[in-house]
Amino acid sequence: MSNRRIKLMLLTIAACFLILGACGAPDRAADRARAGAPAWMMQGYTDALSYAPGDTVRFFISSNLPRYQVRIMRVGLEQRSIHLRENIQGTVHPIPANASTHGCGWPETFSVQVGEDWPTGYYEAFLGAPDPADPNGWIEGQTIFFVVRPSQPGRNADILLQMTTNTYNAYNGWGGHCYYADQSRDGRTVPRVSFHRPIVSQAYQWELHFIRWAETHGYRLDYATNADLHERPELLDHYKLVLSVGHDEYWSAPMRDALEAYIARGGKVAFLGGNNVCWQVRFEDDGATMVSYKTRFKDDPLYNPDGPNPLLTTLWGHHLVDRPENELTGVGYLRGGMHLEHGQFMDGSGALTVHRPDHWVFEGAAVKEGDSFGGDHTIVGYECDGCEFEMVDGRPVPTHRDGTPRTFVILATAPASWPASDVEWYDRWEKGRIGAACLGIYTVPGGGTVFTASTTDWVHGLSGGDAVVERVTRNVLDRLTR
Repeated sequence: MSNRRIKLMLLTIAACFLILGACGAPDRAADRARAGAPAWMMQGYTDALSYAPGDTVRFFISSNLPRYQVRIMRVGLEQRSIHLRENIQGTVHPIPANASTHGCGWPETFSVQVGEDWPTGYYEAFLGAPDPADPNGWIEGQTIFFVVRPSQPGRNADILLQMTTNTYNAYNGWGGHCYYADQSRDGRTVPRVSFHRPIVSQAYQWELHFIRWAETHGYRLDYATNADLHERPELLDHYKLVLSVGHDEYWSAPMRDALEAYIARGGKVAFLGGNNVCWQVRFEDDGATMVSYKTRFKDDPLYNPDGPNPLLTTLWGHHLVDRPENELTGVGYLRGGMHLEHGQFMDGSGALTVHRPDHWVFEGAAVKEGDSFGGDHTIVGYECDGCEFEMVDGRPVPTHRDGTPRTFVILATAPASWPASDVEWYDRWEKGRIGAACLGIYTVPGGGTVFTASTTDWVHGLSGGDAVVERVTRNVLDRLTR
């Protein structure tokens, strides 16, 4: 993700909430400091990101306000207040130098038991307090997010939405460092990131666009996180359809094993996003830490120069791992790239071009071969997944040499490419190669089906009311939950 995209994401979040982090003070705090007012701070994290009714949510909060409150809300089409904890005494805790990689280690501030009446969903705990320096003022602190799983999986919903919490953590520079140089204090990346520190959610950039659209149109969802696929693979068998939305970039081997086994048993999956299953990760410290050496894979303790490297934390599509994500999703990032981003196709339309309008995915969409859709809402970008294909009778047909399943059908495409600086570290990269977002679908014996929208920004067409994006999404959800 480019620096510009991260800034746009943070601005989107900050429009509603003031984020206080250890890597730099927010604008409001800076304004207060310039005016000579105190720089108030409230920030924290929970002991996990996923809970079921009956579980205990433990909060770890550092604040220099005398007193503050925490309001827990379910966030979706509407915000529903669930729990309020008031008059919490503020205490400042030091930020360890290795907080990014090993967590904060703060003492527990308070805990809340998830009630049986808490509906499954995406939750946020809002930190706030009256301003001691302004009788009429109110200070907003950081927002802490988590997911509540259903008490009875699949009882009230056919669809499981997996929140992409691994990606949130990978891009989170709180404490100084993460997987990305432009999000790290000194430009130094690290191979491990802790979940036990304040984390900025990316849900406002991705999943919440879909959640609000789905709730508006009557779709019922159950919720989980990336870690739940890793730790609780049995959840999958309660659902007809499993969804990944937006930017699901970081996957562990157990996560992938679980979803591939589900598909082999006849399960249905839809990736309404892009750059999916790109990098392999490992969880350590009982799930508190996520590890990926990425381009520095030779530093990974599991690197074996003389043999197989199935758990090497680098690209899933790397020849040393030899398990391209195409085998799961139908497409991969090495055959896709960027569009309207990072200097790639900066004059692009942001639209997909239709190749097979007679497929059921386009039923009722009123599109013809060669039509484009989604450009008004820039659904193509910024990162896209594709596959190797050849043009046969004017239509793209997969070669299957890159791991794309034999039954994969390309339904729509858009051009994409990699900036050289991002990919030429890979020793088998073909310089100058142009890729494409490849929206498509495949099936396996037994009925297992996987649909991919192939682009991270697909959901922007839903929030923008694009008729074709809405129709395709409805067709996929309705057909794959029959």
